[in-house]
Amino acid sequence: MALRGVKVVELAGLAPAPFCGLILSDFGAKVTRVDKAGSSIVPDGLARGKRSLALNLKHKEGVAVLRRMCQQSDVLIEPFRAGVMERLGLGPDILMKDNPGLIYARMTGFGQSGPFSQMAGHDINYIAISGMLSRLGRKHENPVPPVNLLGDFAGGGLICALGVVMALFERTMSGKGQVIDANMVEGANYVGSFVWHTPFLFNHGRGENLLDTGAPCYETYKTKDGKYMAVGALEPQFYAQLLEGLGLTNEELPHQMSRESWPSMKEKFEQIFSSKTQAEWCEVFDGTDACVTPVLTMDEAPNHPHNKSRDSFLTNQDGGMQPCPAPLLSRTPGIGGVGPLPRNGQHTKEVMTETGFSEDEIKKLVECGAVDLGQVKSAL
Repeated sequence: MALRGVKVVELAGLAPAPFCGLILSDFGAKVTRVDKAGSSIVPDGLARGKRSLALNLKHKEGVAVLRRMCQQSDVLIEPFRAGVMERLGLGPDILMKDNPGLIYARMTGFGQSGPFSQMAGHDINYIAISGMLSRLGRKHENPVPPVNLLGDFAGGGLICALGVVMALFERTMSGKGQVIDANMVEGANYVGSFVWHTPFLFNHGRGENLLDTGAPCYETYKTKDGKYMAVGALEPQFYAQLLEGLGLTNEELPHQMSRESWPSMKEKFEQIFSSKTQAEWCEVFDGTDACVTPVLTMDEAPNHPHNKSRDSFLTNQDGGMQPCPAPLLSRTPGIGGVGPLPRNGQHTKEVMTETGFSEDEIKKLVECGAVDLGQVKSAL
């Protein structure tokens, strides 16, 4: 796989940092998650393919174990607020002195500096001050966050993983590591670059523009059976096929881009879409260039013929479905693990032995409470 041979230490966190680790793991990196010693709660559901080592980082010997691990690793992912790692004696000035080639990835909400850097927050807060949340939602309604996908995952974990891979590539030329200040405010904004660079497409209020449910040709419509169809017929040639499928003609409707007519055109489309079931509309539009597709549930998506033909989902040991790693590389594709998620501390002894700790050293570290061998069962 593309990242085979890369060793990653991931300090346990929520959402963005685990997703960054998942991406690296799926594409071949050996990722060890560092969990809190003595805890049976493992909130990370994005742990496939990872190992778990349980450390007490409030214990000086636990800190020493992590330093030793980082000396032999390529990447560290840490999810804490600015300054936490420095207070633990694990800041980049120390770890990168130990290992000048270390990629030190810092995944936060507000970044390592600035007046908000010490504040708590979640995805909704980060995309709020990025400006992106103001553009999301329907006309005359409050802004609506796209669950926590934009900040935590697109602008957070994915951007952090991109930074790690770029830093690893640069290291092949310089031989040096570097610090990555990945944060969800700037990451969400970068993902939203198209919105910033095309203000003419978003110069009306929220929910009144071409791409934000303002236009009838870019909208979802309820079907007779209570399901939905997604319409994205922007280009004239695609819009013509949409109208044909709906049994309409350009002549009987206002112009596609007649903004003042959009509300009445939406009503017309809503009426027509409600006359057939989702399956019946699929029979009309599948295989056409009308840009009309069914809105599938997460239970339905893995069984859709297109997704099945591409093996787009994995079945885990419990029979549940997970998306396959993306993108698909022709020679070195990612391979998502489908085995059980690691229990807290399950691989402590294995990882420490690989790191060079002797049986006697491990025993003493367990006895003093610096490490946990994982006998406590996970809550997952």
